Order: sequence, then structure tokens, then C-alpha cells
Amino acid sequence: MATRHADTEPDFAGTGDVERTKIAAGAQHEGFLRYRRGYWGKMALGISVTLIAVYLLIDIEPRHNGGSWLGYTLGTVGVGLILWLTMLGVRKRAMTPGRWSLKGWTSAHVYLGLSLIVIGTLHTGFQLGWNVHTLAWVLMMIVIVTGIFGISVYGILPRQLSSNRDETTEAQMLETVDDIDRQLFDAAQPLDAGGAAIVQEALDETAFDGGLWQRLSGKYRGGGTARALAGFRSRSSAGDHPLDELYDRLEALLARKQAALSRIRRHLRIKAMLQVWLYIHVPLTFALLAALSAHIVSVFFYW
Repeated sequence: MATRHADTEPDFAGTGDVERTKIAAGAQHEGFLRYRRGYWGKMALGISVTLIAVYLLIDIEPRHNGGSWLGYTLGTVGVGLILWLTMLGVRKRAMTPGRWSLKGWTSAHVYLGLSLIVIGTLHTGFQLGWNVHTLAWVLMMIVIVTGIFGISVYGILPRQLSSNRDETTEAQMLETVDDIDRQLFDAAQPLDAGGAAIVQEALDETAFDGGLWQRLSGKYRGGGTARALAGFRSRSSAGDHPLDELYDRLEALLARKQAALSRIRRHLRIKAMLQVWLYIHVPLTFALLAALSAHIVSVFFYW
């Protein structure tokens, strides 16, 4: 009986291992916004609500302002938090698991950064004007807004990037364009000077043509490939030219190149959008630090 009981008893230990594995896998794929079931979001919300309540319940004479004891307290907390938030770039260079993993740090960065809207605004006592103090507040708000844009970008664009790539790397997409160019060059050998010039326009066009705005917008002016494709379509329209078969081949190759260029340009556009906001967010953060320094110096030495 003892043996039969042992054989039929559920393997709770094995089940526990499986469950722990599932939990660990789920935690691994958990996004930074939902880290630990939104722990830092709840923390930031609690801090903000508490500070608003304190602000409303405490009477400051003649009115709330940055120079009161509460204003100094909020200002000190805000400056300390801003300095800590700027350390995310340093933290990214160290990959560690656990409570203070990069994912957890990023989650805290996002939510505590949003709480600065409350902390910084309450610190001002809603006394804003044309001065260095308001400049620091405005820069702080702009940095936060660019951060919100970055969150939305990282929440949407990576999926689009993955879908556009379809398990094909950027190098493979570029190699596809190079391969089509080689086929175009070989196929164009029998053409006259005019036809060869048309093909050369297509060969000269690369996925990297255009400036930053064109890459971000995805709106490129009509390139050599599109003009060459239209040219050979018009040449083969009569249907009785001795080179019609060659024109059809060139037309097919040009259509393939146009599709390949569109695909890699979508890839480059998404990559640019993932990166370009940092070129705004980071310099503005340094500008904010400079304005904060001026704000602090002016308060303690000239106010």
C-alpha cells in the first residue's frame, strides 16, 4: 500500500518547479511599465497624492512659495530626484538581475520622473514668471514631455520594426538591394546610351538618400528607380519592339528594387524614430541641470 501511494501521489515538487519556471519566464518578458505589477507607478502616485494633500492642508503665510520651508523641502527632493534620474544612462552600462535590475530601474525612472510634475509645480507655489526659476520649471516639463514621447515610441515601434524585418536583418536587406543592382547592371548591357542612362539613375539611388527629415517622415522625392521604372514601362507599352523582353526583365528588376528600397527605408525610419528623441531628451536634460544650478545659486546667494 505504501508503494502504491507513493506511485500515485501527485508530484508537488515537480509541479512547483514548473510553476516557478513559468513565473520566471513571465517576469522575464514583463515590460518595464508593468514591472512588479506597476510597483513604481503606485509608489509615484502615492507620493504625488500625499504631497498634494500636505500642500493643501499646511497653511503658509502669506502664500505658498519656493522660499518657504515646504518650498525648500520640495525643491530639495526635486533636485535630488532629478540627479538620480540622470543616472539611468550610467546604470544602463551595468546589467544586473533582481530588485534593482535595469528593468526595475527604468520603471522607477519613468514613474518617479512623472511625479516631478507634482513635486516641481508645488515647489513653485504656482508663482511663475520671466525668470531663471521658471526657466528651470519649463525645461523640467519639456524633459518630461520628451520622456513621455520616448515611452510611447518604445511601446509601439519595436513591434513595427520586427514586423517590417520579418526575420531579415538590415544587412540582408541591403544585400538584397546590392544583388538587384548587380542584376540590373548585367541586364542593361545591350541597351543604347539613353536606356543605359535611365538604368544608371536607378543604380545611383540608395536606401540612404535624403536627409534626416526625409528619413523620419518616410517621404522621399521621386528617385531614379521610380523614374527608370516609369521609363521602361512606357518603352514596352507598344509590345512590338525587339527589346521588349529585355524591357520586361528590367521593369521587373526595377519593381523589385523599388519594393526593397521601400522596405529598408521603413526600417531606417523606425530606427531613426527610436533614436532621435534621445537627441532631444538628453541635451535638454543637461540644459535643465544648468538652469537648476543657476536657480539654486541665485536663491542662496542673490535672493
